[in-house]
Amino acid sequence: MLRILAASVIVFATTAIAAAAPARIVILTSAEAADDWRLCEVGSQRAQGLRYNYLGDKAAKSFFSEEAPPAYFFAVTPTTVATATPASWSWRKPIINYSVLPQSDPKKLEEALHARTREAAGNILNNPALRDKTIVMVWDRRHIADPEYEARFEREAAVTLRQLFRLDILPGVPLEWPADNNDYFWIIDFPKNSNVPLKFEMVKQDFGKSFPKVPANEWGESSNLPADSGCRATR
Repeated sequence: MLRILAASVIVFATTAIAAAAPARIVILTSAEAADDWRLCEVGSQRAQGLRYNYLGDKAAKSFFSEEAPPAYFFAVTPTTVATATPASWSWRKPIINYSVLPQSDPKKLEEALHARTREAAGNILNNPALRDKTIVMVWDRRHIADPEYEARFEREAAVTLRQLFRLDILPGVPLEWPADNNDYFWIIDFPKNSNVPLKFEMVKQDFGKSFPKVPANEWGESSNLPADSGCRATR
């Protein structure tokens, strides 16, 4: 009898978790940064371009509809918050910040990003308030996808969104988010009542002539920003 009860609890819990996933997750990384705290001028222009072209209310090439606006924006570092702010402000939506502040100890910073990424992914997949919603995640690029992290941290210890959202089961998902690519989206769709992803799409940001100084380099290629741009090399 106890075995039957335990099995029933497991089935119920699994069903509850599966039913809580968002319908769509839009993932991008920080715009170009001056340092760990601030976007450079190019990055600030990109953040505005994201608002007016893709992520903001009434954006020209919006990923959202009137019936399914973004429910929440998620961020993890000061520069990801800065990247998300213009778009979230246009919707009068909050940014849920799994805050990791810059630290002088690289190991402690890395460990904090590991922990917060796990927490965020767990909440997003298991929170009934997000069920069937569309959300936006602006995240640390290595914690989106990084082959070194995926080799070091597997299964329950996973630290990348690629692992935690099980994107490895979908075709076409890159193994790595390259250091010099600030200009792409990953869009993941989940079927109703499931936390197993169904579809992956990678979309390049294109702002046309509105923001001519913002790079639009191809995946894996250099942005070729000039040395005097005020933007640091992406880490």
